[in-house]
Amino acid sequence: MRFTMKKKVLACSIAGGLAMLASSAGAQTTFPDFTVSEVAVPGANAGIVNADKVTGNYVEVITFSGNNFNVSLLWQAGQFVANDGTTPVASQLGGVTSNQYGMYALYQGNGSFSAGANGTTNFRFSPGGNLSVFLDPGSNTTFTQPGNGSTAWGTANAGEDIRIANGVPTSGQGTLDPNLPTCSGSGGTGINCGSFGASSSWGLTSAGTSYFTAPNPFYSVSFQSGQLNNFSLSGTQVINGSLDVIFNGGGGGQVPEPATLALLGLGVLGLSLSRRRKA
Repeated sequence: MRFTMKKKVLACSIAGGLAMLASSAGAQTTFPDFTVSEVAVPGANAGIVNADKVTGNYVEVITFSGNNFNVSLLWQAGQFVANDGTTPVASQLGGVTSNQYGMYALYQGNGSFSAGANGTTNFRFSPGGNLSVFLDPGSNTTFTQPGNGSTAWGTANAGEDIRIANGVPTSGQGTLDPNLPTCSGSGGTGINCGSFGASSSWGLTSAGTSYFTAPNPFYSVSFQSGQLNNFSLSGTQVINGSLDVIFNGGGGGQVPEPATLALLGLGVLGLSLSRRRKA
């Protein structure tokens, strides 16, 4: 199953997100750099990638019960980005040539939600769950959507996939805001109705250290930020949008807190969507 998500983010939303980011962040946010050696992927050509962010798209299944939720998410990476998340970097990730490869993550977590001001809903992730990241040589893995947010995504044709990292979700928050101009009104599409930021522990496998080669030791925390489409707060729902990843922990660089990452989901990530490759 391949997921192609066409995103058109209106200029007013981008400007609004950037304005909120500027007002909330007291200092310039710096995304810590990392280096990837693509020769570690079977079938890929030798290549060195220097970047500070990985962009991508996600599909999640979320199940609501009372004021709590369980979520099972599939993330598929699209490309690397440098210069504090502003400049796409050429690589073999997500390409169309014979030496291209894929990267995906399976994430399970839980948390609670509550009503906010003016019809918004606030989400808070609880510590716990799991995160697994894989390289997909040839990009031939297919995925089966689970029936509820407590069940992991299924995979097929994954025998050659390489697990490169594991983690456990530690914190996060987000806001669903149906009042955003990209979500409602005459120009609204319902596909940009909020944002989120979250963090997870991050540990490379032995294969992962051959792929993520610097810094060494590598960062111990991953930060995820992205966008939400509109959905109902009952039963089981399917949500999709953008989700980007940066790293820190044990390495230099000032990184945003989850609240600021959520604002990035409305601003800087919106800018990156216009550059993102289609799956």
